[in-house]
Formats: sequence, structure tokens, C-alpha cells
Amino acid sequence: MAAVETFFSKTEQERIVAAIKAAEKETSGEIRVHIDKRCKGDVMDMAAFVFEKLEMHKTELRNGVLIYLAVKDKKFAILGDVGINKVVPENFWEEVKARMLEEFKKGDFTNGLVKAIGMAGEKLKTYFPYQKDDINELADEISFGK
Repeated sequence: MAAVETFFSKTEQERIVAAIKAAEKETSGEIRVHIDKRCKGDVMDMAAFVFEKLEMHKTELRNGVLIYLAVKDKKFAILGDVGINKVVPENFWEEVKARMLEEFKKGDFTNGLVKAIGMAGEKLKTYFPYQKDDINELADEISFGK
């Protein structure tokens, strides 16, 4: 398999980033997508490691959401910070993962990510609406591991 950065085409990457920008436009929340080639061990542990590495826990309202995908090992996770996790329904992230999996099973990873970003964005907008002085605290670009 080629470098993990080539898993999504340039157009697909642009579509994912556009979804992040659109979702964040109406909220103070932050959404990141991180793609790894492999995930040795527990996917939630790896997502938590990446969450901290990307400094997602440093948002003012603790309302960051990480969508983590390990393409070669076919593992993925969604990790919300304490601020968003306090307010979303208990099974919300599982519902998002189920919608993603529907698309992933069809081989449409881009659409799966775009749907998940949209669902996370809706909840962020509900609980953390955009304020006129909001700043984009984290990059919108996809981050890539090894």
C-alpha cells in the first residue's frame, strides 16, 4: 500500500475538509480527521493518543471531536472531549459510527467521513452555537500518521 496520504484522492480530501469547514461554521466546536495506515492495539487508545498529540484537549470549551481511521487495519473511532460528551446522548457516538460503517461497507470512505462530520457538526451547533468572537482553534486539514 502506498503512503497513507494517498488513500483519499485530492478531490476526496478537499470534500472532507469542506465538510469540516461547513460543520464548524455554525459552532465553536472543533472537528479533526486523522488517518493512519495501521493501528496496533486498541483503536480507542490510539484515538486518545492522537487526540492529545493534536492538542484537541486544549480547546476553550473542551468541545473537540476526533474521527480516527486506520485504513490498513480497518479500524475507526470517534472521540469527543469532555465538553461535548457531557451533553450528547449516551449512544450518540455509536450511532455516528454505525452510519459511517454503512458507507465504509460500500467502500465509500469519503461519504462515511462526510456523514460523520455532519452529524457531529449538528450536535456541536446545538450545544455550542457559533459566537461572533469565535476563533478556529484547530486546523481543519486532515492529519496523517504512519
